[in-house]
Amino acid sequence: MKDEAIARMIMEQYKPQNKEDMQDAIKDILGPMFEAILQGEMDAHLGYESNDHGYKTTENRRNVYIDKNVKTSYGEVQVSVPKDWDASFNPQIIPKRTRDVSGIEDKVLAMYTKGMSQRDIADTIEDVYGFESFHETISKITDHILLPFLPNVKPRNLKFQIANNL
Repeated sequence: MKDEAIARMIMEQYKPQNKEDMQDAIKDILGPMFEAILQGEMDAHLGYESNDHGYKTTENRRNVYIDKNVKTSYGEVQVSVPKDWDASFNPQIIPKRTRDVSGIEDKVLAMYTKGMSQRDIADTIEDVYGFESFHETISKITDHILLPFLPNVKPRNLKFQIANNL
């Protein structure tokens, strides 16, 4: 049912007429999705969210964004990768010096659309890709990806709201 809702959204918003139009629509979705995942990873790395003006337990801060072109199964996608002051941020979804992420985008989309729990997603990422992704990081990532689509949702009620809105 969730897969159908996403497909319906793509069809309504992009109105693809052929395979190339559909691939372009998916590429338009992948760039922001990767950026949202990277933001979630950065939040977990620094221990605070972007624009949080409260007390922080670290001197490290967000610094700049570097545009990076990555190869996906659907073609090349530009992604803005966040950087931090002390260069200690090592993104996992698109590792440093990596340009080819083909294949991972389908798996990430599938995990979210199937309603996997944050812990299950973290376990799957660790099993499939060989890097450890903590539950808190996955929580930050899902907040960045899903909350823009459901603006009136509080994170603790997210799973319930997704089930009722899709």
